[in-house]
Amino acid sequence: MTSCETCVVRNRAICAGLDDREIATLNAIGRRRTVTAGESLIWEDDDSLLVANVIDGVLKLTTSTEDGREQIVGVAYPSDFIGRPFGQTSSASVVALTDARVCVFSRNDFDRFAREHPELEHKLLERTLAELDRTRSWMMLLGRKNASEKIATFLLEMSDRLAESGCTPAFGPAKRFSLPFSRQQVADVLGLTIETVSRQFTKLKNEGVVELPSRREVEILDRGALKALAG
Repeated sequence: MTSCETCVVRNRAICAGLDDREIATLNAIGRRRTVTAGESLIWEDDDSLLVANVIDGVLKLTTSTEDGREQIVGVAYPSDFIGRPFGQTSSASVVALTDARVCVFSRNDFDRFAREHPELEHKLLERTLAELDRTRSWMMLLGRKNASEKIATFLLEMSDRLAESGCTPAFGPAKRFSLPFSRQQVADVLGLTIETVSRQFTKLKNEGVVELPSRREVEILDRGALKALAG
């Protein structure tokens, strides 16, 4: 069996609409790759040489300021597509937050395949528009919400996205999940200090909205209250 036939995210990834013959052709130009936590897959401003489907694990998309500070601008989960098809340079670095497996394609080979298969181009457009919607919501979060609202919104987003990607076994939003971020990374993503993040997590726990079994694990006890706090 080909790697595409055994792929656990085939029905959710951009290649979901392809028939068996097309899948076989796509399989011939792709390869599996394991990326360890902290390893870079794509570098910001480098030539766009590859694109990839995430099979399992979580990766972060980052950009850097002129003085070298890192800003996390996105997160890729299983079944997400990463890289810049039809583009000459990469707009962000892609680094594994956890150990991950990806299906990698040469960008030129993938571009050629996509042009010959309108269904795949359509899936790419759908993903791009969904990502644009998430980006607009994130701009609202960063620009208008206070610290309490930011943390509540962030946890709801993680609950939804981890469930959608198959990272949790639950149907619907995940009630209990492990964050792929450290507290410092949560602070960086939300434009807060680590002290503020820790205080907000403690406040949510003390109010009975969430339980925190460990530094990374979160269990949502009262989703309605969390939504109310998110504004």
